[in-house]
Amino acid sequence: MKALLELTDGAMRVCAQNERRQTTCFDADPSVGGHDTAPRPMEVFLQAMMACTAMDVLSILRKKRRQITAFRMEAHATRAETHPKVFTHIRLRYELVSPDATEQDLLRAIELSQTTYCSASIMVRRSGCQIEWEAQLLRPEDVEPAAEQSHENP
Repeated sequence: MKALLELTDGAMRVCAQNERRQTTCFDADPSVGGHDTAPRPMEVFLQAMMACTAMDVLSILRKKRRQITAFRMEAHATRAETHPKVFTHIRLRYELVSPDATEQDLLRAIELSQTTYCSASIMVRRSGCQIEWEAQLLRPEDVEPAAEQSHENP
């Protein structure tokens, strides 16, 4: 695996490119010389870990021939207060909408991801970070269609 990173604005904005020439940009808070035009590296690190485990879970469920109507995750991460400000605790929440997956299917897929397949999660855990997770399985009939959801401001 290779990557190239370059400063793009003369301040703190940098963009990295992978071997397939796909680009990810990063920036810093104005308090440290950035312009807040892109995510911080640790934000993307957390998102990448979520994507890694999500792709595992989705793949495992599809191999079991389960239908996936919707899937989402949320994460809450705590970092050390002093440098290096590593992740110390991450709480993941998986939410699957499926007409035929069982709770056991979902829990087993997450367990396999977290213990065997997700390199990002395992690397973070090996650094000493505690990773906890919870899962929710919903049926399509229990989920309000997106078009009908209210988006009114209080």
